[in-house]
Amino acid sequence: MSTALQRAAASAAAVLATVAVPLIACHGAAAAVPAPTGFVRLAHLSPDTPEVDVYLDSQSGDVPEQVFRGVGYGVLSDYQSLPVGGYTVAMRRSGAPASEPAVLTTQVSVAAGSAYTVAGVGRHADLGLRVFTDDISLPLENQAKVRIVQASLRAPVLDVAVVGGPSIAQDVPFATTTAYYPVKPGTWQLAVRTTSGGASTQLDVQLGEGSVYSLLILDAADGGLKARLVTDASRRGGVPVGGVETGAGGSRTSLWPIWVGALVLVAAVMVGSGVVMYRRRTSRVL
Repeated sequence: MSTALQRAAASAAAVLATVAVPLIACHGAAAAVPAPTGFVRLAHLSPDTPEVDVYLDSQSGDVPEQVFRGVGYGVLSDYQSLPVGGYTVAMRRSGAPASEPAVLTTQVSVAAGSAYTVAGVGRHADLGLRVFTDDISLPLENQAKVRIVQASLRAPVLDVAVVGGPSIAQDVPFATTTAYYPVKPGTWQLAVRTTSGGASTQLDVQLGEGSVYSLLILDAADGGLKARLVTDASRRGGVPVGGVETGAGGSRTSLWPIWVGALVLVAAVMVGSGVVMYRRRTSRVL
């Protein structure tokens, strides 16, 4: 190899060593220390309240505003993975402009690894936003965990029991949740009835081993009750998450492949320039 070509190659190597090494170090450091996050989901649990638009805002401004439009009764969103910090949840009538004052607002402080459900609860006349802390820790082997979310006005205080088996929850008032109960996984037929007595409504649910559930008891359109089983966490799938696009400090498209490509291109250009210069000098000598 000629002296000129050697110099070009050496210069390219120097560029790669000077620029790539700090980038590799930074990339490795960023990957090794991810920002701590928690989880928030939103629910509409007021039977006589029409659809609403729900706004989720970061108090620090680091996360772009999230808007959930036309949220109706019985809807429970996936968890949103959010950086640790404070957030404001606001509820407006469906279709209202963002400039319209919110009907309800509340605050939620997200801690690392913790999960929360922010729900509109109660009758429409005294509607409120409530923050429930969710226990997403996985149950012991050969168990499942389930809690009752009471969102039925027709059964303002209810009992939940396994048909032909034990009671799961008693005297659960409207607009509340129970603690999580450990149960055996499998197909269960549950009987839900008002605490004051009367006919029970039977509901079939399938509980998987190693999973955590919230069982929503709702008013059905036909005048009875219905249930919606929501997976809070599972051993196989983790926490069901709907992604939130974040600003500075959050997840964004990685520039790492672009930097590497640019460095390779620079090195190739420098080596190519050295080859051209070498050929020119050689041709002159010949």
